[in-house]
Amino acid sequence: MFSSNSDIRRTLGDFHIDGMTLRYSRFVPKLYNWCKSLGFEAGKIVPSRAFCSDESQGFPIILIAKHFGAFPFNHGRVGGIVSTGRHGPHASHGKDMLIIQASHVGYDPHNNNFGHYRRLQTEHNCDSSNCGKISHTLSWYQQLYTFAKKNILLEKQDDRFLIHIDNQILKQDKPEGVFLNLELMAASDNSTSHNSNGKILPLYSRSTAKTYVMSEYLQQRINTEDWKDNSLRAIGDDLGPDLFRFKHEIQDDIEGPNRLEQNLLPAMSWIVTSPEPMLTAALVNTQTEFDRTYRTIVNEPGYQGKNLVFISGLNIDISPEPGQLFPLTKFVPWAAYVQTTDGTYYTVEQKELFEILEQESDQNSDRIDMEAAIRIMEEAQEIQLHLPPALKLNN
Repeated sequence: MFSSNSDIRRTLGDFHIDGMTLRYSRFVPKLYNWCKSLGFEAGKIVPSRAFCSDESQGFPIILIAKHFGAFPFNHGRVGGIVSTGRHGPHASHGKDMLIIQASHVGYDPHNNNFGHYRRLQTEHNCDSSNCGKISHTLSWYQQLYTFAKKNILLEKQDDRFLIHIDNQILKQDKPEGVFLNLELMAASDNSTSHNSNGKILPLYSRSTAKTYVMSEYLQQRINTEDWKDNSLRAIGDDLGPDLFRFKHEIQDDIEGPNRLEQNLLPAMSWIVTSPEPMLTAALVNTQTEFDRTYRTIVNEPGYQGKNLVFISGLNIDISPEPGQLFPLTKFVPWAAYVQTTDGTYYTVEQKELFEILEQESDQNSDRIDMEAAIRIMEEAQEIQLHLPPALKLNN
């Protein structure tokens, strides 16, 4: 998906949250009414969700069932990954099709930060990472980034600015790890960028590190006006996303190929340097999953000739307060793909998608009364199962 640092920065910047959020209790009926306006038939729509398996996603699922009149098909894997191999079964279950894909991230309204969620079912209502799959995926990269921030040292020596880099970080033949874009950080000791072999020259070597003259590019990035001579400081947060990249051999997980990590790796330097890594990772995953899944939907024979909406976005799980059983989940739409039975198909980008949903009513006369529906099933006459003799238990 991403081919350069500028592509990543631009793509992330195009996913807006401010002014683009909808409470799920408003989003789902609006989505239903939009589907109806496209020609979807009430009672013939089979919704499907590609959500993480986290219990915090239960409330959106309940609302989908309430407004669409059918429990949503499960299209999802942990982390909000779409199981594209399930398109065929989904397509065979109804006349009109809806797929909702969403990564999710927790939000603490008291601290105004993302990435954690209050678990009411734990003994002490403790907070934990949300999404846990994203948190686990990021941890290896965050540890490497923290090490690099602490072990790249900056120094002013007379009129020169130096950079000392740990040999472990500099090593280029390692199979995985953090790799510096050294050409942006260091110059040779004669103030030229490269030596005759095209390699950047160290000023001198130490037992565990090498010292370079700091590049003009890096000096312009860092405030060096008040630096004292012969004082060292770690580069810290000045190690920005354009100065390094990661390499990692991605292992399969219990569900097969680790699609989440594949989605995040190209943007990982931007994710770990973000003030909200969990939020940024969820945004990247949503964008990547829409692009990947859209291409599989248009080639799925089972969906041909059907009304279909595929919508991607972000679920923000706001931790429940005392007395609340479910999170106050918000949805941030990213994009949608629409096709209708007459052969029309098109994609809708975020701004237009939000405007379409906002224009729809949040009242749905077709919604079902969940309590009444359950009560009918509870009061229905018992159905006795008639088994062939071979399957009956021996007396």
